[in-house]
Amino acid sequence: MPESMLLAAALGVAGGALAVGIVVLLRRIVLNSKELGTDAEQATYRTLHLASQAAKHLRGGIDELDAARAGKHLRALLGCESLAIADRSGTIAIDGDEAMRAIAERLSAEVLAGGRQQVHRRIRIGTSETDAVAAPILAGSGSLGSAGPLGAIVAFASPVHAGLVRATGEVADWVAAQVELGELDTSRAALAEAEVRALRAQISPHFIYNSLNAIASFINTDPAQARELVLEFADFTRYSFRRHGDFTTVAEELRSIDSYLRLERARFGERLTVTLRIAPEVLSTVVPFLSIQPLVENAARHGLESKESGGRITIAAVDAGAFAEISVEDDGVGIDPGVLAGVFAGGPASGEHVGLRNVDARLRQVYGDDLGLVVETNIGAGTLVRMRVPKAGPRRPLAAQAIDGRLEQ
Repeated sequence: MPESMLLAAALGVAGGALAVGIVVLLRRIVLNSKELGTDAEQATYRTLHLASQAAKHLRGGIDELDAARAGKHLRALLGCESLAIADRSGTIAIDGDEAMRAIAERLSAEVLAGGRQQVHRRIRIGTSETDAVAAPILAGSGSLGSAGPLGAIVAFASPVHAGLVRATGEVADWVAAQVELGELDTSRAALAEAEVRALRAQISPHFIYNSLNAIASFINTDPAQARELVLEFADFTRYSFRRHGDFTTVAEELRSIDSYLRLERARFGERLTVTLRIAPEVLSTVVPFLSIQPLVENAARHGLESKESGGRITIAAVDAGAFAEISVEDDGVGIDPGVLAGVFAGGPASGEHVGLRNVDARLRQVYGDDLGLVVETNIGAGTLVRMRVPKAGPRRPLAAQAIDGRLEQ
């Protein structure tokens, strides 16, 4: 075969391969463009992504560092040339041209004083001119709302068009909402801490007095037993009054309960029998601090203390699929269902069972209303209290606090 024919054949093969390659490449480009969605869908995604990136820097309030971090995303969201965010005191964080700082301070001060959006045209910056729109960050309600504007946003662009004016106002309102959500999270954390303090206050007067009396009764008759009880008392109070960690593990809570029950047995004697049914696989499950012990104390104090013959407390923790199911049951005097309803509603009788009410409120706060306490009781029929805790751990933002403190003593 002549060389010219061979060359032509080779070129034909190469050309065909190139054509196939181009077709494949074009097909991939078309498919990828479909996967990315329409222009409108891409714009929506970009807007939501920038908003979510800015939100995480605003929940703690508008301080200079967090405002600067949020400003980068808000500037991209608005599409302006420079963006300034001022807090209530007038402190400025700028993303963009630092030369805008002085004018941004003046404009934000005017907006903070007047509380209304302003548009400024042809502002001279050195040898150039720019426009600006300044909007106040106004809280809608709550404690923030009574303190005036939280801050201000100043967007610079040449020129400022109507769309940017409207968008800046909307972004300022959105920033205010994020700050208020951060305040709400802080309030929830404070409420949780207050509820833990209430549980500690419940433990203090009644249990400590009875425990010390029990220890004193053994000092002369059985000094070794008195010493053991003093150590148990120290372990229990150290755990109950620790300052770190909103969460603990089932194992740690049961260890504290063991110390509590040793002290109660010293007081009840043979009148108190305790049965434990604990599945090893749930011992590492994270639970709110002081969520099981108050249920045991409620059983001993309200269920058995007034029963002349004493009784039995059964503590169980079993694996229930995605949950750990924990129950405390006593065969004591029981609770009138009407009184119990008043306890959970915060009625007059709630002070007698503050442990039940506070544990129920904390469980609902951390895990949702579907996972509060379940109580089965009646007068003379004893009481069974159950709680279901996700083995995967807490799922609300508040619950993320201090989980690492669960092993502290």
